[in-house]
Amino acid sequence: MTDDVTDVTDESAIEGDALPDEDDTAESFSLFEGDEGGLTVEQRRTLVLLLRHRYISAAMQPAEWRTLLTSQSLLKSRLNDLFLDLHVDLHYEVAFKRQAVGEGGERFPTLLHDVSYTREETILLVLLRQRFRSERANGVDIVIVDRDNLVDNVAHFRPEHATDRFGDARRATAAVDSLAKARVLLKTSDPDRFRISAVIEVLLPIERLTELWEWLVNQNGADLPAPVDADEPDAAALDAAALDAEPDSDDDREPADPALEAAS
Repeated sequence: MTDDVTDVTDESAIEGDALPDEDDTAESFSLFEGDEGGLTVEQRRTLVLLLRHRYISAAMQPAEWRTLLTSQSLLKSRLNDLFLDLHVDLHYEVAFKRQAVGEGGERFPTLLHDVSYTREETILLVLLRQRFRSERANGVDIVIVDRDNLVDNVAHFRPEHATDRFGDARRATAAVDSLAKARVLLKTSDPDRFRISAVIEVLLPIERLTELWEWLVNQNGADLPAPVDADEPDAAALDAAALDAEPDSDDDREPADPALEAAS
């Protein structure tokens, strides 16, 4: 007894007549005439946001954040082609670009320009981080601050011999607006109330706080009490340094942090 075998092979396929063209099987991401890009529209939107903004977050751009997580290697590659690096903090769910630096310290062409901190911005960053950590430790998820309160707090760090109170207030107000523009402070329905972004923890890790304390000491030009904890300057040490660190001019600025660089 023999088994019946059915030949289902398509002879035309053997001859090559029905083989699909290789170009037809490749997924096309073309969005406009002449488009040779290899990213989906979602990946392109995420890449553009990374280039346009100082950072993106899961809280503010949930769709782009999800795309970032699923396409992190691909987006990082695209940024690397522009001499930029991608930093992703999964704990605080923020991502931002940094200027890449060669292994030997080589400087590459850049699309970024430095955004330096003024003295008032530096003080605000330290105060905001302390406030954010304190409130979060108490179980508060959304930390709100008032513009007037921030300006008043900066005023406490002015030395007694500073008499230009109007100028001081103007600089402190400008510092609040600058951090709002950088989205360290997030706008609410009230123009004078802000939510502190979790990015503050990424901008000011312990190492960065130590750098700020050293900078404030250098600005003061005098011996100041060392921080109690060598690994993390305490509030008293930072406050003492900031109080006496009187700038010589409005242009006296602290070196820029790569996380607050902006696309040109």
